Parts: sequence; C-alpha cells; structure tokens
Amino acid sequence: MHKDPSSGFQEYYAPLTQHEALTEANRCLYCYDAPCIQACPTHIDIPTFIKKIASGNLRGSAKTILESNFLGGTCGRVCPVQELCEGACVLGKDHKPIMIGRLQRYAVDHVQDRGIEVFQPGESNGMKVAVIGSGPAGLSCSAELAKLGYAVTLYEKRDLAGGLSTYGIIVLREPVEVSLREVESVQKLGVQVQTGHSIETKEEFDALVGQYDAVFLAVGLGAVPAMGIPGEEYLQDGLKFIEDSKIDLPNLRVGDNVVVIGAGNTAIDAATIARRAGADVTMVYRRTESEMTAYEHEYHFALKEGIQYSFLTQPVRVITEEGRVLGLECVKMELGEPDASGRATPRPVAGSEFIIPCDQVIKAIGQEKPALAVTLGLELEKGYIRTDDTLQTSIPNVYAGGDCIRAKGTASTVMAVQDGKIAAAAIHENLSIRKEVAHG
Repeated sequence: MHKDPSSGFQEYYAPLTQHEALTEANRCLYCYDAPCIQACPTHIDIPTFIKKIASGNLRGSAKTILESNFLGGTCGRVCPVQELCEGACVLGKDHKPIMIGRLQRYAVDHVQDRGIEVFQPGESNGMKVAVIGSGPAGLSCSAELAKLGYAVTLYEKRDLAGGLSTYGIIVLREPVEVSLREVESVQKLGVQVQTGHSIETKEEFDALVGQYDAVFLAVGLGAVPAMGIPGEEYLQDGLKFIEDSKIDLPNLRVGDNVVVIGAGNTAIDAATIARRAGADVTMVYRRTESEMTAYEHEYHFALKEGIQYSFLTQPVRVITEEGRVLGLECVKMELGEPDASGRATPRPVAGSEFIIPCDQVIKAIGQEKPALAVTLGLELEKGYIRTDDTLQTSIPNVYAGGDCIRAKGTASTVMAVQDGKIAAAAIHENLSIRKEVAHG
C-alpha cells in the first residue's frame, strides 16, 4: 500500500498564530523561582523567553532559548513537556499549564524561518576539536565550542546530518527540514560538517585523537537487536520504517494488518505511521501497560489514533507462505518476580499459543549498546560508554554524550543537548588550563 505523502503526515500541531501566541504568553505568571526552569534539563529561562514573546521581541525570545538549548526548534516539538516543564507549571494544578513547548517553537521558528542567526562564531583560539556523530549531543557540543572560538569538525556517517532528529522522529512530531535547519545554524558558526564519514577502527580513532586537541563521541546506539525467532528475516526494523517515512515516503510499504513488537516511544511512532497510512495496527508487548517504557501521554495518543494493544504477549514465530507474511504466532505471558530493572519478569503460559493474522511485522524493541565503544577500547558501564561527571571517558581528552552513555536516566533529545553543553564546558576548561600551562 502506498500513501499520498501530503495526507496524514504533516506536523501534528499547527504553528501558533500571533494572536494565539500572545494570548498564551500573557497567561504566564512569570514566577520568580519558576519550577519550569528546574524541570528543563537544559535550564532554559522560560519566564523570560515567554515575557519577550508577550512584548513582541521574538528575536530576543529565541536568543534566550537558544543560549540554553541550541536545538530549541527540535526540543520545542519533541520534548516530553508533560513530564518536564509543562508538568511543573504552577498553573497546571488548577488550570491548564502554559503551552511552553509550542511557544518555544513559535519563537525559534520565527528566527529560523527567516534565516536570522542570533550567534556569531567566537574569535579563533587556535585549538581544534573533533565531534563524531551529528545527532543532538554532537550538534549541541559543536555549537557551544564554535561560539567559544574552537575549530570544530563534525563527522557523520550518514548522508544527512542531524541523527535521530533527521532520521528517527516521525514527521508528525518533527519534519526533516527542522533538523536540517539546525545543522545549517551550526555550519554558520563555522563548524565543518563532513557527512558520509565514519570512524570504524581503533587506528582511525587513534589518528583522530592525535590530530585534535579533544574529541567528543556522540555515536548513539546500535541496531535493533535480533529476536531469535523463526521467520526473523521477515521482521521489519522499526527505525528503518520510520526513516523511510521521513526520507522516502512515496515508496514506503505498509501492509493492511500490521503488528508492531515493542512498547517504547519508537514502537508507538512506527505504529502511528502504519495507522495513518490506513492499516489496522496491533502493538504486542510481553508485559502490561504499567511496565511500558513509552511515556503515558504517548500511550494515550496511540489509543486515540485507533491502535490496538495486546499485552502479556510474546511473539514466537513469524508465519509465512512463499515469502509472504500471514501472521505472528504468540504465546500468552504471566508476570513473575521483578528483574534487575525492577520490572516484573514475564513467563510463558503453557499451552497458550495463538496467532495474530497480519501481513507485516515491525520490531521496535530498543537498540543494541554502542558496539564502537568496544572497538575503541573505552571503559563501559552496563554496555554504555563510561564517563565521569565532566563526561570525559577513560581516554584523556575524549568525551562522550547522548544515548551512548545513557547507562542511567532516560535517553531523550533534551538530555543529549545538555550532555553536549556539559562536555563543551569541560573541554573548554581543560584546554584553557592546558594552554595556560603551555604558555607558562
């Protein structure tokens, strides 16, 4: 089935009109000790940027946002604001919280739509930093360092920069253009972006470490892991499915009855694409609604879209005939004792096998740990790159951030942006000290 790209695949929220933005901005109480600032991982001065919208100073508003979060355009769209700033809004107790995310998008889009740059590259300090990976952590770190006068080269293995913002967040939340605009803003600060350039061996990495004063790794995670079930080769990769919907929508193949395996935000995104393309969609998950890793508001969003759920369900075999998917054989599960993550361990119920008829199965069961970390000889923590509080790895002058270090905490765009800021500040501090010592 092919779907017309113009139907059902626009951004979910339309941009605010000037009247809507002013009305909303004027609802803000401009709290002195605003809890929304504390709830934001990048600590944007939210009352100030909203006040500037209210007074018509959109450039100033955008600058306030982008000073704390260079990817303010992306985060205004994809941040789980219900869990963060809007969840902390004092108006949320008795009224509706301020639409902080949509106001942020309104201000940042104003400058980015018009090509207005609110920052200039810093005066050159003669030092060079390499950033590997151009997702949110890599872009954030590059921008902060460029503003401080570093010559930054950003290496990206894909054809387009932007990481998951470009390839892995569905158009309903963030169109490709928004992500690529942020890449452009980084380039305007003087950052050299080299796409189609991957670092795959220890030798390549060591050569890079030798050429630069510091290196920042923002390599993300690996592929969706194998499930180890018969018919595995007929499972579609959820991230690839989302990528195709963003980069090659006219050729996206969607079945009539689609099953999505998994219960995280990526699984919901994949299910939403299939549903909006006209498919009947069922999500299967081996635990219950309570153990889902997706945000609660995402779960309810999927229900509203008409997506079905089959909980306590474990796939055991993809049923095919002459290369066509006919169904997914599953077994019912029951929950036992909590595992290491604190979630109840699912166990199969004997004799409970059943078949869900379908013509397409998409797996979105998380991603493998960063394999590159092992190749480079970095110390690991639970399979992720181990860092100290300044985000320095076990190799001196090599830092890391984003999903590849997320041994604890939630992997999200806004956390990756903050990692980029923390690493840039640490790199600047260390290199400044080194420069002082060298000039004695």
